[in-house]
Amino acid sequence: MIYLDNAATTKPDSRAFSRAQEYLTEKWQNPSGLYREGFSLQGELKKARSFLLSRIADESAYTLVFTSCGTESDNQSMFGYGRRGNVVTTAGEHAAILSSVTELKNRGIAEVRFAPLNPDGSVDERALLSLVDEKTSLVSVIHVNNETGAINDVNALARAVKEKNPRVVFHSDGVQAYGKIPFRLGKEIDLYSVSAHKIGGLKGTGALVRRKSLPVRPYIFGGGQESGERSGTENLFGIKMFEYAAEEKFRTLAEDYQRLGKVREEFWERLDRESFVRISSRDSSPYILSISAPGLRGEVLLHMADDRGLIVGTGSACSSNAKNRYSRVILACGKDERTADGVLRLSFSPSTTAKELSQASSIFNQIARELRERMG
Repeated sequence: MIYLDNAATTKPDSRAFSRAQEYLTEKWQNPSGLYREGFSLQGELKKARSFLLSRIADESAYTLVFTSCGTESDNQSMFGYGRRGNVVTTAGEHAAILSSVTELKNRGIAEVRFAPLNPDGSVDERALLSLVDEKTSLVSVIHVNNETGAINDVNALARAVKEKNPRVVFHSDGVQAYGKIPFRLGKEIDLYSVSAHKIGGLKGTGALVRRKSLPVRPYIFGGGQESGERSGTENLFGIKMFEYAAEEKFRTLAEDYQRLGKVREEFWERLDRESFVRISSRDSSPYILSISAPGLRGEVLLHMADDRGLIVGTGSACSSNAKNRYSRVILACGKDERTADGVLRLSFSPSTTAKELSQASSIFNQIARELRERMG
């Protein structure tokens, strides 16, 4: 099997699992317990929190609260800080942001404004800034687009937004960026969402990075865990797995970034230009390549590839149950429905090899020819 749907989820890292296993079988007690074992586990939580945060931010200025996933982190940001006036975001956001801001609008809490996209899926920066005014309470811009891999310069955008309205809370969904692209949070970013299972951790574990000077606004209430920021007994096994998986990722982050960029371009060069067009730009994340076979159904190609042992996606897995036939993000990039219908998203991991991509390109070329021949 060749697995190229890593933007949806990654295989759990075996070394991280081996290290974290003791928190499932031996050190399984409640980290919030007042007994000796619980107090010891609080120290393990602190170590994980410090490591995960220190990779991208200044610990003196930011803190990190553990959540169940990137979606929860996004929801906490939108419902916690989108409280008045208007909320500005982009047409290329993950469904966790789109659905949340739509709910803010439906509840009459805030007006929602969407900035258009460039052809590669990045946000039109000038258009975004034009939507920010004195009544804007929250701006959310995805760091790496989960369908095209386009990288938004969220540090520069946050600075520009704060220059226009210093009271704005700036959030970024960093789920496809954390542990994958070289980056550190600039001081103008207030909130940043991350997820474990995108980098070899477990599903059910995520985190929200928050600037310390920003008021705490919990989304889940209960026992007051996570210093009152997110109630619920901490998933210590998942959190330690997140920490250890991140250690593996950050150790080779720069090398992986360069290598995957090269093998991605080699893969693209092998594809039949009569069948495929490219949507992702060359300066997008090397972990994602979005292509299209105009006139063919991406879903049909996906199943044909699956029959040959190649697993890919057609876009965001979190939007796979949507009623619309075409990806809203791809349409927002200015692509026509014929192109949007044929979209395939290939997403890589550090374990993806050049040999696998060579085999994948052959499979794609073959199934595209077969399908076009069937269609006459």
